[in-house]
Formats: sequence, structure tokens, C-alpha cells
Amino acid sequence: MVNRVRGAAFALAAALILVTSASGGVRRHSGFPITLKTVNGKLTLTAKPSRIISLSPTATEDLFAIGAGKQVVAVDDQSNFPASAPKSKLSGYTPNAEAIASYKPDLVVLQYDANKIVEALGKLNIPVLMEGTATSLTDAYGQITQLGRATGKSAGATKVVAKMKTQIAALAKSVPHRTTPLLVYEEIEPDLYAPTSKTFIGSIYALLGLKNIADAADKTHSGFPQLSAEYIVAANPDLIVLADTKCCGQNAAKVEARSGWGTITAVKNGTIVAVDDDIASRWGPRVVDFVREVVSWIKKAQA
Repeated sequence: MVNRVRGAAFALAAALILVTSASGGVRRHSGFPITLKTVNGKLTLTAKPSRIISLSPTATEDLFAIGAGKQVVAVDDQSNFPASAPKSKLSGYTPNAEAIASYKPDLVVLQYDANKIVEALGKLNIPVLMEGTATSLTDAYGQITQLGRATGKSAGATKVVAKMKTQIAALAKSVPHRTTPLLVYEEIEPDLYAPTSKTFIGSIYALLGLKNIADAADKTHSGFPQLSAEYIVAANPDLIVLADTKCCGQNAAKVEARSGWGTITAVKNGTIVAVDDDIASRWGPRVVDFVREVVSWIKKAQA
């Protein structure tokens, strides 16, 4: 009996040693340190971040969706969802290292390495996780998963990804099969720039069985060719998606009033979809809302 008590005491002492930090305090095991392969190279986080800055609107949405919102101390000036996100004057397009450092972050999440910000923050010993622009749902799911690991919210990230996959698969399956695919044109600006199937949003259209009229026009393989009004009219899309409603005030009435556009099938049938610019340009959990909206209009176009 005595030996068992001594053995238990020894085991407890050993366990306490394993979870005791260098400062002498006792902390629970949290899965850290952790090393991640990121766009900007390997990133090692020695402890769970508690002062995160997000300079990417998509990353902001991801962080709050997976349950890491309380760890976020500031987000960039373009991050407008969720409303509870601590919006600041920080910019992801023209980032300033000193302004970022003033928040004393232990992790900064970026989409772009503008102004060589990764190097500048590295000199200040501020960990940076850069996640580039997603080009597919696989990329989007991977970024959510990576943020889950980086923030100690892997379980939350797994749930978010699983839910997205289930919902998107169900929506895609609900689209009636067609021998001849419907043609789609998405407008991201009134000057007629459009995303091709090589972009994230274009991959969504492909998933739903749509044929993108911008693909054939992308001679430079930029992913975002500028079309002409004549090209669009000749292509005769069955569905027009307006992703320039907030930025540029476009709507169905304005499209219908454009010279020569009255002959387009989408205009004649009223299948012009006005979507939220933000949802159409990001690849976080709200992409499900975008897919749901487009699917509903595909069914109207096929009716």
C-alpha cells in the first residue's frame, strides 16, 4: 500500500514537471509548440497565440468561425464581418510594421506580403502566417484547417470545414443535370473585368456545372480578363452575376439599360443575380451563402 502511494506521488510530481513553464507557473498541455508550413516558409509557434492581428478579411471570418475570435485584438480596415471583429485602421494593402507592433501581437495573419511586411515583422520577432489567395475549395479548407492549428482551435476548424463540405455538396447535387451547360458571366467591376474558372469563384461555377464565358477571353492567363460589351453580348450568358453591387452600385435595372444588352438571354429572362461583393470575393465559411444564392438562380434559369 505504501509503495502504491509513493508511486502515485512520484507520477504526479513527474506530470507537474512536464507541464511547468520556464517561468515556474503550471499550465495545461495545449499542443504547442507547433510548426506550420506556410506561404512565407516554416512558422513555429511556441505557445497558443492570444493577441492575433488579421490583415485579411477572409482570415478574419475564418478565425471567428472556428472559435478564435477572443484571441483577435485587431483586424484590418477591410474586415467587416463579423460585426464584433475589432476593426482598426491597419491596412493589409499598405501595412505598417510599427503600427502593427503597437498592438503587441503574438501572431499576424496576412494575405499579401505588401511593403515587405513579412521581413519587417520578422525583424521585430513577430510571427507571421501568410495565407495567399485561394483558387479552389481545397485551398479554402486548407487555410481554415491551418488557422485552427495555429490558434489551438483545430476542433472548431474541423467542424467548420465538415459543415461547409456537407452543405456545398448538397447544394451542388440539387442542381438539375443539363446536357448543355448554362453560360455564366460574373462582373466584378462595371469596366467588365470577370473571373475565369482558374479563380476561386470561377471554380464554384464549374462545380455547379456552369460554363464561364470569361475563360475563352483570358489570352494572358491572368484569371481576370477585361471583356468588352460586344463580347458579352455575343457570348449570350444565361446567368449574369453582379459582384459589384456595393462597390459600384450596379443592379439588374442598370444592366438591362445598357446599350445592346437587351438581347442577352439573362437580361430577357431576368436571371441577373445581385450578390454581396464581400461574400463573392472571399473564400471563408460564407461561401456557402454564395453557392446557395447562385444555385437558386440556376434553377430559375432552367425553369
